[in-house]
Amino acid sequence: MAGAAAAVIELLPHMEQVLGEDHPDTLTARSNLVRWRGMAGDAAGAATAFTELLPHMKQVLGQDHPLTLTARHSLAFWRGEAGDSAGAAAAVVELLRDLVRVLGPDHPLTLTARSNLARWQGEAGNVAEAAAAFVELLSDLVRVLGQDHPLTLTARRSLASARGQLGDATGAAAAFAELLPCMERVQGEDHPDTLAARYNLARWRGEAGDAAGAAAAFTKLLPHMKRVLGQDHPDILIVRNNLAFWRRTAGGEFRTSSNDPS
Repeated sequence: MAGAAAAVIELLPHMEQVLGEDHPDTLTARSNLVRWRGMAGDAAGAATAFTELLPHMKQVLGQDHPLTLTARHSLAFWRGEAGDSAGAAAAVVELLRDLVRVLGPDHPLTLTARSNLARWQGEAGNVAEAAAAFVELLSDLVRVLGQDHPLTLTARRSLASARGQLGDATGAAAAFAELLPCMERVQGEDHPDTLAARYNLARWRGEAGDAAGAAAAFTKLLPHMKRVLGQDHPDILIVRNNLAFWRRTAGGEFRTSSNDPS
């Protein structure tokens, strides 16, 4: 990603000189550069940059051009990533009307926007509304993209988490238990989303009353995460803290093995 961004930074002045600032390829390059800025960790900077880029795209390409619609979606996304969940949700609600009208309800960008809207609704505190949106979205995702598409798997994971947040820890654990084999098969055991699903399965098992099962699951997860992410990754500390908590909660139910990974 860093190499690609550096290449675009070097290329962009030549594109502006040869193609012009208003050429779709130039605008696409600028949009990609901003997106990489966000992916590198500067979500607020990416949101600001898309705010500055979007009026130019509207003026040159028009309100309904796919690049303009994509930039609007990116602006909402990075606003949410920067911490403005309510603002991101409001922006996507407005955007979705145009996406459905221009691209159609089954277009991948429309479905992605619906998924992000549900996510931002949940993060803004409207968890029940988010769960209902994910339930409605999932049927469309399965129909259009299939059971194994990453967006479908993400929606299933988000719905399972929402169930837990709404107080149904048993249902959340069951949903993650059903989802995990699919994620391992499709994305692989080392994929960050698969590891996150294993973490959530262990967590909700504990919240549902199975402290020993949660401790056992975290015990198995910890060495896997160390191998994939490295000893110093921040998530390692989170898993170790959860492991210690559920061991204490389980008390005499859980016996530490002789090859304890912690």
